[in-house]
Amino acid sequence: MGWMMTAHVAKHEIIAGLRALGIKKGDILLAHSSLKGFGYVDGGVDTVINALLETVGNEGTVMVPTITGTREHGPDLPPILDVRNTPCWTGLIPETFRKRPDAVRSLNPTHSVSAIGAHVPLLLNDHINSHTPCDEHSPYQKNAAAGGKILFLGVDMRCSTTLHACEEIAAVPYHLQKKDTPCVVIDAEGVRHEVVNRLHSWFGPERNFPVIEDELLRRGVLKKGRIGDAVIAVMDAAPAIAFVVAQLRKDPYYLCLKR
Repeated sequence: MGWMMTAHVAKHEIIAGLRALGIKKGDILLAHSSLKGFGYVDGGVDTVINALLETVGNEGTVMVPTITGTREHGPDLPPILDVRNTPCWTGLIPETFRKRPDAVRSLNPTHSVSAIGAHVPLLLNDHINSHTPCDEHSPYQKNAAAGGKILFLGVDMRCSTTLHACEEIAAVPYHLQKKDTPCVVIDAEGVRHEVVNRLHSWFGPERNFPVIEDELLRRGVLKKGRIGDAVIAVMDAAPAIAFVVAQLRKDPYYLCLKR
């Protein structure tokens, strides 16, 4: 029985890997991640977060999805988000990131985003006005409007919440629940906000988000590399959204496994 060597990754190697994919000072990143995907990271989760922040610098911004929505949420079970205390289910990196003193979490009852950096107000402040989780008020679309990038660290396209934004833009018939849900968000000062959202339907067709990869690689919109054991990828948000929305308008089931 052979032994599989686990990569041993240091912070400078993460930064070098990110820079090799064109990420630079001042960039806006929406990062999807898996800590275990790297192998062994010196310093663990905080090393990854610090590497991201150092790569974009004080003039840049790092966002992570801190999603709390579940398949049970809807008019019969409205979600309540306390931005200080409600844990996310998107992994150890986002859960650790959102607890940092300088992190800000957007006010959305199911699809909040936490961010650190220069562009936080631009990206996050309008999320409370969203009627659907990933609409034009959300950080997912604001990221594209600001020229931001989407980063995948040890995870693949299946994690890309931005593709749900594409489904919302294209108004595909299977993505959202049929009725609005009254929701509650409690902000960082403890103030309670009542909002109405059309939540995601978790019972639609199974998605095939990686279907977009080959064409986006060909166009140079998506680039791939490796850090330790992790395959990493970076995608320019605006052209990726434009491509996917165009495909969905031709075929609403383009992102679905069975079409």
